[in-house]
Amino acid sequence: MAVDPRWPVALVRGAVPVALGLLLWVAMAGGEQERQQTLKAQPGADAASLSQRRRHNELIMAALREAAETDDNVAQRRVPWRK
Repeated sequence: MAVDPRWPVALVRGAVPVALGLLLWVAMAGGEQERQQTLKAQPGADAASLSQRRRHNELIMAALREAAETDDNVAQRRVPWRK
């Protein structure tokens, strides 16, 4: 039983994109620790900024929750929201 000569060509054509993807993945993963250090050094990564951002997100989620629970148009309310 003879091997079809197209098989090696098909294998190479299939292996090249896989190898290229693997090389790109290794190249990107190599700088992961540097990226983590850069993210830690960014302004706003301190505890006070994080807690302030967390509080701001809680207020936004509370407003969205309230808007979802009511039939009123909360976008037209006056600024100091009162129930």
